[in-house]
Amino acid sequence: MSNSEHNIITGHAGYVLEDVPHLSDYIPHLTTYPNPLQDNPSYSVVKEHSVDVDDTIAQKVVVHKNSPRETHFRRAGPRQKVYFESEDVYACIVTCGGLCPGVNTVIREIVCGLYHMYGVHKVLGIEGGYRGFYSCNTIPLTPKVVNDIHKRGGTILGTSQGEGGNDTLKIVDSIQDRGINQVYILGGDGTQRGASVIFEEIRRRGLKVSVVGIPESVDNDIPVIDKSFGFDTAVEEAQRAINAAHVEAESTENGIGVVKLMGRHSGFISMYATLASRDVDCCLIPESPFYLEGPGGLFEFIRKRLAENGHMVIVISEGAGHELISESLSATNKQEASGNKLLQDVGLWLSQKIKDHFTKSQKMDITLKYIDPTYMIRAVPSIASDNVHCTLLAQSAVHGAMAGYTGFAVGTVNGKHAYIPFYRINEIEKKVVITDRMWARLLSSTNQPSFLNPKDITTHQTGN
Repeated sequence: MSNSEHNIITGHAGYVLEDVPHLSDYIPHLTTYPNPLQDNPSYSVVKEHSVDVDDTIAQKVVVHKNSPRETHFRRAGPRQKVYFESEDVYACIVTCGGLCPGVNTVIREIVCGLYHMYGVHKVLGIEGGYRGFYSCNTIPLTPKVVNDIHKRGGTILGTSQGEGGNDTLKIVDSIQDRGINQVYILGGDGTQRGASVIFEEIRRRGLKVSVVGIPESVDNDIPVIDKSFGFDTAVEEAQRAINAAHVEAESTENGIGVVKLMGRHSGFISMYATLASRDVDCCLIPESPFYLEGPGGLFEFIRKRLAENGHMVIVISEGAGHELISESLSATNKQEASGNKLLQDVGLWLSQKIKDHFTKSQKMDITLKYIDPTYMIRAVPSIASDNVHCTLLAQSAVHGAMAGYTGFAVGTVNGKHAYIPFYRINEIEKKVVITDRMWARLLSSTNQPSFLNPKDITTHQTGN
């Protein structure tokens, strides 16, 4: 049984396979070729150079006996047959949206994977994001060109925000006119929505072009996948800001260090940075509402912690507490170029509120230092674990494109690389589940209150 719109297939074992499109779905009688990897010396020691075409990855590891049929995704990896001859491939890579550690590593490994695994020698870099297809320069990419780029932050191709306003028809015209037949797109949720629209136009025209998304989000808010590349680096870099706040706070009487971390509406960076640090007394994230005054409020907790330790460190995610900021201060009607709501600086606002409460209302001397490393943590080169992650993502993307899959994103699901339909990674924004045991572990680590009454918890998701 198959759903034509979303390509949903019921497997013989009772699972539901959310499959990805294939070029053969809309181009009949495509020629296949033996996979060059079978003659590649690097794979000569591998017992099986390709994965089975029917291999799938389960979305969940832990299921209950009464759980509905499990969702699976197609396993990533090389296939026995490919749908492109190496000398005919003309690939391009484009990077869009905000910066993220590891983008250059992904670029490097796509280029090197195409060259060294499949013998593809024509790879083009599109400069300046989506609009670069029709308004900016391009650069040829070779292993020599990209050799050292993984040691730099940012992206060598440049990027641009506001991807939703680009002209899809002009982009696909450019792809068609140049003879490009593999498109690798790095970027966040807005970028991947754009990639989905580009794929649909390519399919409408019946072009033999594989469109592959490599989701990028330093905030780790992409659904389905285990973890976004660059996230580990962001958490590691955040430790420097937290350590500085701790040093400042403990060096004075009633010292308070406030650190604002990235995350928009998802608190993953703040939560993991707090768990890694062990110097944080309180972590505030968008998913867990808090209040300032009254019994059980933040001000009461600060007073108690200062009385106990003489200092404290607060980590706040950039999207936390915005319901507390007055309408006159918040930028509720303003948007960034990407279309996201422009957020008020909640860290600065909270710092001022704490100062006003303790120095004016409580007549208590405090020393507060506010640190905002927002753009520092996403501009650094990726650390070793992220470099490995990026390498495997890039290689999985190349394998998928060569095998004729298209209209998909690549990511890790339960520790295995999978091909995921665009609609699944674009449908929602992943957030911290405050009824999950990971949030409970954080509360135990900091010994902070939840600032939330059990009756106020509306989610019914369970921890794992």
